[in-house]
Amino acid sequence: MEQTNPESITIGKQIWMTRNLNTTTFRNGEPIFQAKNDMEWLEASKAKKPACCFQDFHPANEARYGRLYNWYAVGDPRGISPEGWHVPNDREWLELIDSVGGEFASMKLKSKQGWRDRYNGTNESGFGGLPGGGCTYGGGFIFQHQYGFWWGSTVDKNGAASTVVLFDMSQTIGRYTYDKSLGQSVRCLKDTV
Repeated sequence: MEQTNPESITIGKQIWMTRNLNTTTFRNGEPIFQAKNDMEWLEASKAKKPACCFQDFHPANEARYGRLYNWYAVGDPRGISPEGWHVPNDREWLELIDSVGGEFASMKLKSKQGWRDRYNGTNESGFGGLPGGGCTYGGGFIFQHQYGFWWGSTVDKNGAASTVVLFDMSQTIGRYTYDKSLGQSVRCLKDTV
């Protein structure tokens, strides 16, 4: 399913997609490998092969969470984002965070429902961040309904890729780097003219 004409919202001076990426192809039309189980994800991790999957490898999770991608898909030169969009770098994520009130403003980015217990956000920004969790190197799933992980395009000197994290029990917005084999959500940012 190719994502076209994504819904968008202006936050500060940036235009963001309002949903997680859900594409099965690179920009040039070539397919992104979709792992259907933990062994397929593990093989992609070992081979450093671009891959995506559904949360829990279950297609029913597609409509809500989109797909989880490893960073080999995110950083692939064929481009994972639709034309006119890109995966934000660390500076662009920081601009978003600053525009909603800084590192303690996660409630404004979190969706109004879908988070564990009483930890839903206000979604004042319109970003609609969901707790899609992540997929480990070996194909296990972590932190569903608790954390939302989104890749950035920045890679540090050790080869780890930037990630923004929203937590269920905290108003803090986390900024970390993770191994490229992890499966995380992708949220695209509109190219500037």
